[in-house]
Amino acid sequence: MARMSRNISLVISLLGLVAIVIGVVFVFEGVSKNNLILDRMNVEKVTLSLDPANPTQLTHIQNGADAQKAADTIATHRRAIAPSYQDLLGTGKFDPTNPIQLTYAQAMNLENYLYMAVTAFGLIQVVMAAGAFMIITGAALGLTGLVLFKIPY
Repeated sequence: MARMSRNISLVISLLGLVAIVIGVVFVFEGVSKNNLILDRMNVEKVTLSLDPANPTQLTHIQNGADAQKAADTIATHRRAIAPSYQDLLGTGKFDPTNPIQLTYAQAMNLENYLYMAVTAFGLIQVVMAAGAFMIITGAALGLTGLVLFKIPY
């Protein structure tokens, strides 16, 4: 019986170690993907104004909330051109030589880029939270296994 209890405690400790390793991988991947998105936005010089009193002072996007604000601002400006893509085109086709239609299409592209960044930042937060939970759970399992191993039977 004592041998089986010790084996179970070792299995629990091993599962704890596996959970910690996987959790560290999740957190590392989350941080690296977050940095990648921020780096790409900095390379492309994606900025927004955070101070309505000073709209010429621009800052780089640092998180999902900034990306959401920038995308919503672009959407508002785009809808000032036309309420929808269908309204822009009417019964015709897209004309890339028409500066208004081209501006509208470019605004849609940038808006979509930013909304995808919002989604990515959110997913990154979920992955990092799951990783942190795995690390905590792994530590708890490891300690439980260690305590069970040291209990004399």
